[in-house]
Amino acid sequence: MTHTGNPFGQVLVALITPMTADGEVDWPSVEKHIDRVISDGADGIVVTGTTGETSTLTDAEKLRLVEVGKDVAAGRAKIITGGGSNETAHAIELYKASEKAGADGIMIVTPYYNKPTQAGILTHFRLVADATDLPVILYDIPGRTGVPIKYETILRLAKHPNILAVKDAKGDFSEVSRVLNQTDLMYFSGDDANVLPHLAIGATGLIGVTANITSAPYRTIVDAVNRGDLATATAEHKRLEPLVRAAMTHVPGTVSAKYILHGLGRITSPRVRLPLVGPEEWEAALIEDELALVTGVPGADFSDFRPDRNAAAGGALPKVHGTTR
Repeated sequence: MTHTGNPFGQVLVALITPMTADGEVDWPSVEKHIDRVISDGADGIVVTGTTGETSTLTDAEKLRLVEVGKDVAAGRAKIITGGGSNETAHAIELYKASEKAGADGIMIVTPYYNKPTQAGILTHFRLVADATDLPVILYDIPGRTGVPIKYETILRLAKHPNILAVKDAKGDFSEVSRVLNQTDLMYFSGDDANVLPHLAIGATGLIGVTANITSAPYRTIVDAVNRGDLATATAEHKRLEPLVRAAMTHVPGTVSAKYILHGLGRITSPRVRLPLVGPEEWEAALIEDELALVTGVPGADFSDFRPDRNAAAGGALPKVHGTTR
């Protein structure tokens, strides 16, 4: 299928998966949270990605997240399914099922743990992209997968008609510029602290963790860059900096985002699934110290912030474990 334009949106939220205190998916909170981030300015939602705890979700949960996302979005935002698998056959079947469930696009992560060669990475991406008519975002995050998608591999993958974009969590700006110069690929910033620098060199948008807390300032930044207003974008970037630091530097982004959202009263529990655990006392204190510096950020009012370190402590073992097939 030939995809024209941008089928993903520009302000994409790497959605958390709200859970109950015993680690089951809290579906009412999922619906409420998706509606909130869209109302605040997101035009794309990535469900079942890293931030959504994809590695501990079952396939059934992943597909239901797509279905719920589509229902809640009701055309206001694109629903992209992330995660995938480090087993090519499983990834193919999961993305086929996601397409049937209504996903608007897929984000394929580099196979993790296996540490394939570039030839293996190329084959994995091509076979998955061949198996669906949905537009594809490649997810380049060597800090988690152990291997990067090298520049030469990206150029080859750019020739596939369904592969339209890269989520960059590698932070090599010279490579991003080089790929943008030599391909038609869109780039999405996968590092919350680097959203504005990525946009400034030609990226299309972002897929952000901190946007779970508020997507409004990212809408402001993207819209400002679109109209060439760097001053407005820079001012919003500066206001966001302590919030990004709170969410992204002390514990995994999933953990901190849930801790913060629970303290704001937006989700019923800050629970994560093992092996993730809530912040320890000293980590929670660091997060709270950063949040005390947040002022003037739309959608991030911490005047009534009520963190609950006890509720966040530890991690949950769900009743049904995630599957590898």
